[in-house]
Order: sequence, then C-alpha cells, then structure tokens
Amino acid sequence: MIPAGRACRGLAANASGGGAVLAPARVAKLGAVLAAGKSGGGLGYPRRPRAAPAVRPGNPGDLSTMTQPSPSLLSPRSLTLIAMIAVVALTRLLPHPPNFTPVESMALFAGACLLDRRLALLVPLLAMALSDLALGLFHGGFHMDYLFSISHVSVYASIVLCSVAGFAMRGRVSAGRVLGWSLVGAVVFFLVTNFAVWLSASSLPGYNACAAGLLPCYVSAIPFFQWTVAGALFYSAVLFGGRHLLMQRWPALASGH
Repeated sequence: MIPAGRACRGLAANASGGGAVLAPARVAKLGAVLAAGKSGGGLGYPRRPRAAPAVRPGNPGDLSTMTQPSPSLLSPRSLTLIAMIAVVALTRLLPHPPNFTPVESMALFAGACLLDRRLALLVPLLAMALSDLALGLFHGGFHMDYLFSISHVSVYASIVLCSVAGFAMRGRVSAGRVLGWSLVGAVVFFLVTNFAVWLSASSLPGYNACAAGLLPCYVSAIPFFQWTVAGALFYSAVLFGGRHLLMQRWPALASGH
C-alpha cells in the first residue's frame, strides 16, 4: 500500500513535470482516502457488516428456550385428575360385590389423561396402596396378610399393564375407545390375577380347582369375571364421564398444562 504522504508528493511532482494537474482540494481528499485505507485495510470503503451467526433452537445460546418455563408436574389439571383417582380408589371401602372395583378403570384413566407418564404409572399404584392401607386398618387380620401375598402383588402388576394400555387413548379419548379398553383391562386383570392364584394355590385353602391346573383355575373364576367387567365399565364411565363434565364446566382442565 502506498503511504498517503508519498502519494501526495508524487501527485505534486507530476503536476510540476507537466502532467495532469489536480486541484489542491482533490489532492487533499485523495490523501484522506489513502490514509483511511492504511488504517482500515482497504481504500477507505465501508466494510460490509458481518451477519450474526444463526442460533438454532435448543442450543445453549437460544434465549427463547432458556426463558420458557417447563410445565409443572402437579398443575391444577393434574391435581384434579389425581384427586378423582384417589376418591374412586377409596370406594373400595364401601360394600360391593366381589371384584366390582375401580382397579382397572383408574389405571386406564391415569394412562390416558395424565400428561406425565411417570405420574400415569405411579398415581394408580399409590391410590391402590392407600386404599389397601385403609382396608387393612379397618379389617386387619387376614387382609393384612393378603396384602403381601403373590395374589395381591399380581393386582399391582395388572394396574401397571392397564396404565400402559391407557397410553393408547392419549389425545384420542372417545366413548368407543373407553368401552373397548375397559373390556381389555378387565380381561388383563382376570388373566394376571388368576394366574397368580394358580401359582399360590397350594398355600390357599379352598382352591382345589386351581391346584388341579391352570385351565380349571380360570374356569372356576368365570363367575367372578362378570363383576370384573361390570366394575370396569361402571368406574370408567364415572371417571371419563366425570372428566368430560368437568372440562365443560372448567375448560382450563382440557389444556396441556
């Protein structure tokens, strides 16, 4: 790059040697341009501003994702649904026909309606444990022993399976699906719990059919299956129908948070 002072002296010499003569004002302007080019890396032309690097969503520099709060696990919507499950679970304390319980229905309801899958699996188990504890305090004796038997552990296993089955209704709850999955839940409960009864039949008095084999065990349990189906359909109607009525009364319960 030619220094600004040398360029100006050369122009002046050119003028004295008979070349084209530049006006002093233009010479001064050209010298200023050359001086700016010396300090800026070019001939004084303004630099094109560099574009700011694009920030992809989810990167550490993405302020939009940093400022968005995560939805609470225990939002008013979730608390309302959990309260419904707890109340229905406590109906086991009321007199009822054998197997006419909300066990399958509250698990399906949790799986279908609670947004967080961890809550959907945990809440019906805790509700069942709460009602079991209450029954044990009221009845004691045999019921407290039954709580730790293989047969009763199978009830909790069927709750987990029904909760997972309820995932299939997420965002797609309808009367037909509730009916169909309630029947599936009743069948799951029947198969799992009676299989556990067959495994423990040798230690349970009065279960001669189950001691004879798995198929006789299922056959002997068929008279109780009608109450299992009736309880699943009834409590599914209470839970899903109650949620529908609450959503009409308070539309905020239908929101995702």
